[in-house]
Amino acid sequence: MYVLQVDFPFNGPFGEQMSAAMQDLAADIAQETDLLWKIWTENEQQQEAGGIYLFNTQQGAQVYLEKHSQRLQAAGVTNIRSRIFAVNRPLSLLDKAPI
Repeated sequence: MYVLQVDFPFNGPFGEQMSAAMQDLAADIAQETDLLWKIWTENEQQQEAGGIYLFNTQQGAQVYLEKHSQRLQAAGVTNIRSRIFAVNRPLSLLDKAPI
């Protein structure tokens, strides 16, 4: 399993307004190949948003990262930060990871 971490500058909306505005995008993301789950992240004070994703494969994470980066850039987002990490399953399970 692989974790993809993405964050970027974001002017909003945040909170419930973000939830309402991003329903279609969330439904689209849920259909991604190899995606197990996504946690949406937001920090209104820092004007940032992003997500933590868990994928079955590194290839699935990489393919999604390229697609998502293109989508963000098309919307005018710059300074996108991203990383892909392998999951250490035994230690993660010990610390109650939902995997």
